[in-house]
Parts: sequence; C-alpha cells; structure tokens
Amino acid sequence: MKIAVIGAGAMGGATVEGLMKARYFKQEDITVSDPAQQVLDKFSGKGVTTTTDNRSAAANADVVCVFVKPWLVERVLKDIKPELNPQKQTLVVVAAGVKSASIQEWLGEQCPPLFLVIPNIAIAQLASMTFIVPCGNAPQQNTDLVEGIFAKMGTTLLTDEAHLAAGTTLASCGIAYAMRYIRAAAEGGVELGFKADDAKKIVMQTMKGAVELLEATGLHPEAAIDLVTTPGGVTIKGLNEMEHAGFTSAVIRGLKAGAK
Repeated sequence: MKIAVIGAGAMGGATVEGLMKARYFKQEDITVSDPAQQVLDKFSGKGVTTTTDNRSAAANADVVCVFVKPWLVERVLKDIKPELNPQKQTLVVVAAGVKSASIQEWLGEQCPPLFLVIPNIAIAQLASMTFIVPCGNAPQQNTDLVEGIFAKMGTTLLTDEAHLAAGTTLASCGIAYAMRYIRAAAEGGVELGFKADDAKKIVMQTMKGAVELLEATGLHPEAAIDLVTTPGGVTIKGLNEMEHAGFTSAVIRGLKAGAK
C-alpha cells in the first residue's frame, strides 16, 4: 500500500516524520510532494519518494493526503482531480475550515471516499490527538484504514464535521496553549531561583506526571487536585491566586475564540 502527502509544511512534514517512525508503510511507499526543494531534500535523504508533481504523487497512491493551507485546497484538488480513482483510493484532507460539501462539489464523481482529519504537530513523535471525520457514505473499510494509519501516530477520535472546529482548537491549537503554560511556569521557576533549562525540565516532567496520573486512575482533574490540596496549604493558595487572575476563564475564552 502506498501513501502520498501533498504539502509537507509544518503539519504535513510532521505527519511524514510520524509515518516514517510508525512503520505502517515502507519508506519507499511514502511519497512527499512539495514545491520546496529544501523540504524534498530532507525527506529524500531518508528513503522517502519525493516529487514536485502533485498529480504524479496522487496517481501512484492508495491513500492521498492533502496538507495545504485552506485557501489552496480547491486549487490542489482540482489539479489532481484527473488522477483520482474513487474505486481504488482514499482521500484525506487536512485543512481547518474546509467543508466536505465544498470538496465533493469540486471533485464531483472523481471524489474518492473522503475524510477530514485534524492532527497536531506531536504526530511527529507518535503522540498526536487526531480527529477523523468520515464524510458522506465513506465505507467502513476505508474508515478502518484511515483510523488505523493515524492510530499508529497517537490517539484518534472519530467525530462528526460539526465538532471538527472544536476539536481543532482543543487539540491542534491546544498543544500551543499547553506549551504556553510550560513557558509561563518555567519563567516562574527562573524567578524562584532555578536555571532556565532546569525550570523547563521540572515543568515538563510535572505535566507528564499529571497526564499519566489521570490516565492511570481515571480521576477527574478536580478530584486529583483534591489529593494535593490541604487546608491552608500552599497548593490551594497558589490555585486561588491563579483563579483570581482568571486562569480557568482565560483558558475557556481562548478555546472559544479559536473555535470561531
């Protein structure tokens, strides 16, 4: 089985890195199409097939993944349209805000089983939170295929198109929000007397520990917080100061702004 990634910018490139690490496909069965020679050189040196010809990439793939800016999706899809085979291929489009109805209108009868997919950049480390939307009457076997590919590169969630914007801000944008917390806490650690690298290391391990604890116990975050807050203790004082500054409200407002 062969896969083509059209557009290897930040997200497309991260996905190619994930595909190589996941070993779901052989290296030579991954094709990257991108206009930037620097990008192609990066992946060709790792055994991946590269090209600047989107049509060629699409024609030779069983799974065609389009990773381009939303305003370029129509142009790219119409360009590769003659090479698409609805009976033999699966089409994955990764572009925030592009509707399945528009894609199906652009491709007409040439549209293969279609999936809207939103991963995040942790896909390069096989740690993405990826949302998958089967569109139209996508056969179950195609759904299983797409979910199987992305499950090798993190956690997946099948959802509907109406929830894709919320998923995008919660996980794809959300990874940046998490990194902003790490930055803020690390800066606080420096003010408290730690060297910058040590502060970052402390904060990252603390976040990793919080995630693993919640996964292992199934506790609601607030129940886990109760385990470390004692009456009159330093933890509750710190939490309350953050809430006085609007911590929870700021997070929710940021998520809602992203979803718009």
